[in-house]
Amino acid sequence: MSKIAVVYWSGTGNTEAMAKLVAEGAREAGAETEIFTADAFDGKMLDQYDGAAFGCPSMGSEELEDSVFEPMFAGCEPKLKGKKIALFGSYGWGDGEWMKNWEETCKNDGAELACGSVICQETPDEEAENACRELGKALT
Repeated sequence: MSKIAVVYWSGTGNTEAMAKLVAEGAREAGAETEIFTADAFDGKMLDQYDGAAFGCPSMGSEELEDSVFEPMFAGCEPKLKGKKIALFGSYGWGDGEWMKNWEETCKNDGAELACGSVICQETPDEEAENACRELGKALT
């Protein structure tokens, strides 16, 4: 049984809802999951998990939230080489540039992206909910 961490930051609750769906999908596929807010997780903890899903909404000019999430994620980056991960997040405007940049960062860090990232505008609709569950399953 794989052990998956789902780590997120959410300002409005949209990315939190996505995190819960990702964890649900991983559990449905037989994984043990733990959900963490970004302020309760750090890079040292990553070694305890077979894979991790990271969730952060687009902020500012399409970037990761910079006061809590980005510093936590920067602390995880040295541990990403060879680690199976997945990315998700919500946005209010834009075209998903923050996710494309984030994916590129993870690839440069040597992470193994388990599947395509999931983004949704505002509150997850049924399609995004299903995509989040599938993202969780892909990590197992």
